[in-house]
Amino acid sequence: MTATLRQRNVVILGSTGSIGTSTLDVIRRHPDRFSVLALTAHRNIDLLVAQCVEFKPRIVAVPDAERAARTREALTARGLQDIEVMDTPTHLAQVAAHADADMIMAAIVGAAGLPATLAAVEAGKTVLLANKEALVMSGPLFMQAARRAGALLLPIDSEHNAIFQALPVNFREGLDRAGVRKIILTASGGPFRTLPLDALQSVTPDEACAHPNWVMGRKISVDSATMMNKGLEVIEARWLFNAAPDQVEVLIHPQSIIHSMVSYHDGSVLAQLGNPDMRTPIACAMAWPERIDAGVAPLDLTRSGRLDFEAPDETRFPCLKLAREAMLRGGGAPTLLNAANEVAVEAFLDQRLPFMRIADVVKSVLDELPVEELPDLDAVYAADRSAREVASRSVMSRIFASTP
Repeated sequence: MTATLRQRNVVILGSTGSIGTSTLDVIRRHPDRFSVLALTAHRNIDLLVAQCVEFKPRIVAVPDAERAARTREALTARGLQDIEVMDTPTHLAQVAAHADADMIMAAIVGAAGLPATLAAVEAGKTVLLANKEALVMSGPLFMQAARRAGALLLPIDSEHNAIFQALPVNFREGLDRAGVRKIILTASGGPFRTLPLDALQSVTPDEACAHPNWVMGRKISVDSATMMNKGLEVIEARWLFNAAPDQVEVLIHPQSIIHSMVSYHDGSVLAQLGNPDMRTPIACAMAWPERIDAGVAPLDLTRSGRLDFEAPDETRFPCLKLAREAMLRGGGAPTLLNAANEVAVEAFLDQRLPFMRIADVVKSVLDELPVEELPDLDAVYAADRSAREVASRSVMSRIFASTP
């Protein structure tokens, strides 16, 4: 007799973003395995309501009273008044730690996702980690909480998921002990990898968000264009895989076929390959340690053609250098880096800051603020607020400096 699968209850933090919609597509393909317990969203209420109509979660969390009221009205109009609608930021953490939740997809972008992601970790949940900022901001505290609560962290970033697949099962005991020499994070180089340097001064938000290989949200697309995204991933990998700073390397691979590699002391290099589609790492994590169909076409290497590699140019991508320097400084430096970058990217997307000034704003914050140890979350949030204040002033000063 074949055993019946128990459906796993899934909470999706950030269901209307690219990771959230891809997660729901995987769930759509496997209704026998997964059930949607809760969805959360912030702005895209129309899409959230459509998701509720299809997946019928028990709970919806919208951390804005006006948008939550609109959501209630729309759900009632569709006969879904039994869905509970929560309407404050603290409700995100409550949903993430819900007693009936088996699996939490942490896909809220930026520092805003830290409280709910940490709540899921502290509740001992299986956390599918797409919010890299949680580890960047609070790496030691986050990992300590996971160990203390027995939470299972499964990476969703394509690079970290690839590393997870290529590492031995005992990697948590230490990379050297597991025979690992280094982790190699691949990067596409984004849309401006070959653009003349002087042309970078005038690139637009739409051009920065036009990633050559991946479909992503606007903030992460800009981070990819500056390669700050890869810098944040270096810091994330350092904590997620218990790696020393010099054990994490970045290599540009424009085709985005090899998603990352692990180099071993015996000379072996194991790589994970696949078409650039986030449903692959999502399905890998959701079904782990099993494998399920993700709806992704199999990789055809005869059609993929050549695979190219090059070292990143830190003149073109100063944000990558800043991120590595922040990791080496330790303490609150990565927290300052992340906050400053969020402010600078928002200003660029609002067309208030030129693309090449994003790194300048981040550097100004790291130069101005002291780097201290952050013993608890209150200290993390305080450092985050200070960095945002300094970054906002830095953005304003550059606006006034460029005004005729």
